[in-house]
Amino acid sequence: MNRVVHPIEQESFRRLRARLDTSHFPPLTRAVVERVVHSAADLEYATDLVTDEGDLAKAHAALHAGAPVVVDVEMVAAGITRRETVCRLPDAESGPGLTRSAHAIRLAYEQVGPGALWVIGNAPTALEELLTLDASPALVIGLPVGFVGAVESKAALRESGLPAVSNVSEKGGSAVAAAALNALLYHPTSEENL
Repeated sequence: MNRVVHPIEQESFRRLRARLDTSHFPPLTRAVVERVVHSAADLEYATDLVTDEGDLAKAHAALHAGAPVVVDVEMVAAGITRRETVCRLPDAESGPGLTRSAHAIRLAYEQVGPGALWVIGNAPTALEELLTLDASPALVIGLPVGFVGAVESKAALRESGLPAVSNVSEKGGSAVAAAALNALLYHPTSEENL
């Protein structure tokens, strides 16, 4: 899966690395950190993100083996390149004690079952709902943004023990969630390194 990198992107990453030393991160963590920092032009993500290299390696393998990718909103889907995604928000309905975003997660799980990569960049309630399911995810990229529920939902994700990428602060959003998934998509597989 050779990807042609535009000269502007190359220069942007050169400047990022001139301002932020990422050389101490293991390879997949470095890829995620750099792409998230790049997507937001926010160097603080280097200390705000929470990742585990082992989880990322397993997720990278699952992703490149064709595991489904589920997103909470179309804006996350729009940011993920080179891969089809599942977004059930257009089909979802809110109800008593259930947001549209949470219902969309239920619908998506019914569609894809266990083993998917879940990319949540908008709705804390989507992440909260995912944590109530027995989804057995390959990875949860839980980076919802906001002042209500975002920090708490990401803390609950980390406490769940599920393989995850999250962050500690209120920051997040569609662009950074998509960037974290793209980092895994763009990172070469061992076959591509040969």
